[in-house]
Order: sequence, then C-alpha cells, then structure tokens
Amino acid sequence: MEYLTESKIYENIKLTLEKAQQKVYSTVNFVMVETYWNIGKQICEAQGENERAEYGKGLLKFLSEKLTVEFGKGYTVTNLKYMRQFYNAFPKRHALRDQLSWTHYRMLLKVENDAARMFYLDECAKSNWSTRQLERQINSFYYQRLLSSQNKDSVRNEIQTLEKGIDAKDIIRDPYVLEFLGLDQTPNLYEKDIEQGLIDHLQKFLLELGRGFSFVSRQQHITFDGEHYYIDLVFYNYILKCFVIIDLKIGKLTHQDIGQMQMYVNYYTRELMNEGDNLPIGIVLCADKSDSVVKYTLPEDNNQIFASKYKLYMPTEDELKRELAKEQELLETEKHLQEEE
Repeated sequence: MEYLTESKIYENIKLTLEKAQQKVYSTVNFVMVETYWNIGKQICEAQGENERAEYGKGLLKFLSEKLTVEFGKGYTVTNLKYMRQFYNAFPKRHALRDQLSWTHYRMLLKVENDAARMFYLDECAKSNWSTRQLERQINSFYYQRLLSSQNKDSVRNEIQTLEKGIDAKDIIRDPYVLEFLGLDQTPNLYEKDIEQGLIDHLQKFLLELGRGFSFVSRQQHITFDGEHYYIDLVFYNYILKCFVIIDLKIGKLTHQDIGQMQMYVNYYTRELMNEGDNLPIGIVLCADKSDSVVKYTLPEDNNQIFASKYKLYMPTEDELKRELAKEQELLETEKHLQEEE
C-alpha cells in the first residue's frame, strides 16, 4: 500500500470536493437552461402561427406581467422572446449541452447559420469555453476560417494557444445584476441587506458570478496589530485556482475602498493561500464607480484587484443607451489626453 503524505491526502480530498462543487454548479445551471427551453416551447406551441399577430404580442405581455408578480423581474417581454427564440434555435432537447450556461446560449442565438451555431455549441462544451471565450471565437469567425482553411490544424492550434491565456478578466463580470434580491436602491439600503440577500439567494448569486465559484465564508474575521477586520464574502474559483474576496459598497467607489481590498488581498497572499493556489483576487462590488479612480489607484500591471458595479434590476433600454454614451465619452476623453501627451 502506497504511503501518502498529509499534503497529498489533502490535495486528493480538495480535488474531490472541487469536482463535486463543479458538478453541483453544472446541475443547477442546466436546470435553469432547461426551464427556459420549456417556457420557450410552451410559448411557441401556444402562439402557433400568431407570433406577430396581436394575439402573440398580447400573450407575451400577459405572461410577463403575471410571471413578474409571481417570480420577480427576470420575465420581461424581451426575455420571454429570447426563450421562444431559444426553443426555435434548439428544438431538440437532447441537443442541449449541460456544460453551457444561459449566457452561453444567449450568445449562440446571435449566430444565424444553423451549422455554425451547432459547431460553436459542440466546441464550447468540449473545450469548456467561458462566455467571453465563446464570444471571441464567434467574433473572430473561427467556424468560417476553419471551414475555408487548407490547414485546419493551424487554425485549431491558434485557438488553443489563445485558450491557454485565460485569466481573471475572462471570468469577472462588470456589472453584476442582482435583481433576484428584490431590493430597491433607497437611502435606507445597507451593505448588510445586500450581503444577507446574497447569502439567502446563494445559489442564484453563484450563477450570476459565473463559472467555477464555490462559497467559502461570510464576514471572515482577520486580526493584526490589535485591529479587527471583517471580509464580507470569500469564494474559491476552481478554474482560476484562487480565492476570490468580495467587499460590498452601497455608495460610489473611493480610493480608500480599493486600498482596503488591497490589504485583504495582501493578507490572503501571505497568510491564507494553500499550496498550489494562484494569487487571490479581490472584487469591490459597488453601486457606482469612477474608472479614473480605479485606474490611478491601482498599478498599471494590476491583475488582482477589480471594481465591478452591481445593479439591483435589469437596466432599461434608455439606461443602457445612457451607459454606453457615458463609456464613449470616457473613451474619447482618454484618447484626447493621450494625444496631448
């Protein structure tokens, strides 16, 4: 019988737990995908040929109003249309892949060619692509280039080389939509309300965080030099193989918030990392932020500290337009500053 060191036993148990967590995440995620597929199927069967007629439009409006009252804000007319489109694009239930999230499928719906869509579906499941990786392959016309290339191995090798470079920026989102909390942005809203809501809806929060996250602790107490600190939430990401520290801020992000997160990340790096772990990542989850504050507070080569907005509801079309205009204005300002230099 082979003698195993304590460290080896720990690594084996850790691997077992990580595989179990991944399986649980995939199962929960696919239940949601199946649910949306079934909703889309029922809508298609009910509408029949009346999709564009008054009856079809009225049905979606009726369902949206009733479902929103009963189940929350995720059932807008637009989202119900996506579910209908989802069923139409994948009418055979057995063609769905349980490795893919609803965000993956939403992205695949943008691919008009049926053969290309199924190609990306299979490749995404086989290669375990993140949504950002899938988007990159679609936008780079991977399918078309592979189809037309005389040297298909060269195209495949190019894609595999890109996939080896996955980092935190491929997984961390901005913004995070926390509409499942059912909270409103009011002066009486406290960080503890959001934190408690995330714990109460942990399963849904894990889905919103994305691939590979597992819950570790809440309000983790750390002490040094007689000072006490409490880290809001700690997760572990088994894809990045690192701890992910989350600090909640209900107001606008300040440089002090980033400095505090830097301290937490440094502490985890020096005191709490396990053998084989990559450097921990910190996410300051805030209601609003200035990209300039983030840019000039953090070093240029930063790849550990991130600031992401949270939204308590899905933004309207007008809000999205305003956000895009704001981002464009920031880009133009930065461009002018670079030209002046």
